[in-house]
Amino acid sequence: MRLHVLVLGGTTEARRLAGALVDTLPAGARVTSSLAGRVARPALPPGEVRIGGFGGAGGLAEWLRAHRVDALIDATHPFAGTISFNAAEAAATAHVPLLALRRPGWVPVEGDRWHPAGSLSAAAALLPALGTRVFLTTGRMGLAAFAGLDGMWFLMRSVDAPDGPCPARMEVLLDRGPFSLEGERDLLRRHRVDVLVTKDSGGAATAPKLTAAREAGIPVVVVGRPPVPEGVPVAGTPEQAVAWLRETVPYEGP
Repeated sequence: MRLHVLVLGGTTEARRLAGALVDTLPAGARVTSSLAGRVARPALPPGEVRIGGFGGAGGLAEWLRAHRVDALIDATHPFAGTISFNAAEAAATAHVPLLALRRPGWVPVEGDRWHPAGSLSAAAALLPALGTRVFLTTGRMGLAAFAGLDGMWFLMRSVDAPDGPCPARMEVLLDRGPFSLEGERDLLRRHRVDVLVTKDSGGAATAPKLTAAREAGIPVVVVGRPPVPEGVPVAGTPEQAVAWLRETVPYEGP
């Protein structure tokens, strides 16, 4: 039987991992990437691609069995908590080894004015004491948490346009990273931003906003990550994920 690896997620790390697996797995092996389908024009990884949900943990377990998956790697966004817990349950049900690939979180440095928050609602509660012109970079989902802040102005940046409840005074900027430091500096100046809200997504693609905020003395509300399911091993890089696969499901290859 051919080796088959299922990679969950359309993150930068997921695409890098899919490319590394396609390059290093033996001839005939299958690498399937599963994307949630929430982005209108996703960047597609190498190998096979499926788009859409599985119908919960039970549906994913059935898919793992039906497609003879030998290893499952959860490389979803650090804040895609539901699919990660579904993956853990499905992998246990189908007896498929599971790894979580998570880019390291950001770490504050001298000069940062970070305010930790445990949720989007908690982040919204902090804002009135910090500023009035908010650069919101938490994505298009969950904007309802900020909808009641009528006295504040928001610049919301995301890949796709938002839907559902939104703040009354909001400008939408559709853009996809990576972002440059000079571009982030200009954006903060141009829109007179006095507070930044971000999730602790980690990675270099969107980190320049943190440097720009530090230089400008702007407070940053940082929403913490949900936990990885208990007992699931974690890799910080695609290279570590490839090494885990080789140790877990031995195969011949370069």
